[in-house]
Amino acid sequence: MQDTALTSTPEIPQFSLYGEQSGAENAEFVHIELIETRSRLHDWHIARHTHPGLFQVLFLFGGQVSASVNDALWQRTAPVAITIHSSVVHGFDFSQEAQGYVLTVDQNVIFTVAQNHVDLYSSLFVEPLAIDLASAPDIHGRLDSLLQNLLVEAAWPQYGHTLMLEWLARSALLLLVRVHAEHRLADQSGRSDFELFSRFRAAVEQHYKQQWQVGQYADALRVTPTRLNRLCLKLAGKSAFDITQDRLMLEACRKLTYVPASIASIAYELGFQDPAYFSRLFKKRMGATPKQLRRHSDEGREP
Repeated sequence: MQDTALTSTPEIPQFSLYGEQSGAENAEFVHIELIETRSRLHDWHIARHTHPGLFQVLFLFGGQVSASVNDALWQRTAPVAITIHSSVVHGFDFSQEAQGYVLTVDQNVIFTVAQNHVDLYSSLFVEPLAIDLASAPDIHGRLDSLLQNLLVEAAWPQYGHTLMLEWLARSALLLLVRVHAEHRLADQSGRSDFELFSRFRAAVEQHYKQQWQVGQYADALRVTPTRLNRLCLKLAGKSAFDITQDRLMLEACRKLTYVPASIASIAYELGFQDPAYFSRLFKKRMGATPKQLRRHSDEGREP
């Protein structure tokens, strides 16, 4: 169905949560509930309102919603996430089979992170968004798990309760940032380019330990090495070769940090025939030798 325009209402109620006037006691307030928890009480209709100081995300994983967002009416089918800034006038009419979550966070949960990671979440709330999750089933599944954990933590507070709520909420929002960024990238670059880049990244995950050359990846993807390199530079700002090397070094760092095997064994496992060459390459790309990285990691784990 097409989105339509709405006639604005003169007086818009303001709530902490819909139907509740009392404010949050916690400066970094995080609240989550199932869609049906509040909607069923109101015959699946949430009238237009705002949440001063609070940001809200509707995660619709089943059913349909007719969302009144400022002066527009959005018709959306699951799976979708709808983001709402604190000043946005919004209301929802859900189908009775609607399933999902409503996540509400105080603005401090957003902005205290932004001090260290500038504009990390800003893309979600600059304007209201309806983020399609159908094209990202893996993210959909991870979001569902995070939100279930949030629901459990909210229902049964334990030691570190506030921090756990904040971390889980921020993790869910960050996954949404990733999905939205991919959608924007696809729109900017063209769907075919983005799909080709995604196939290249999947191939790297499959073959980086075999240390495939760029030409081998190009052959597997049925493109020329030149086109593959230009695509990687366009979408990632790095050459195809650098992307493969970055993945190799990432795995090397993980194994040096967490696997109690010799450096030589790790080198062989990553496809290097000469451990000394592995050490030289590692230092060139990472700025430290494998021994130095391992020593630093061990020192960081000491009580």
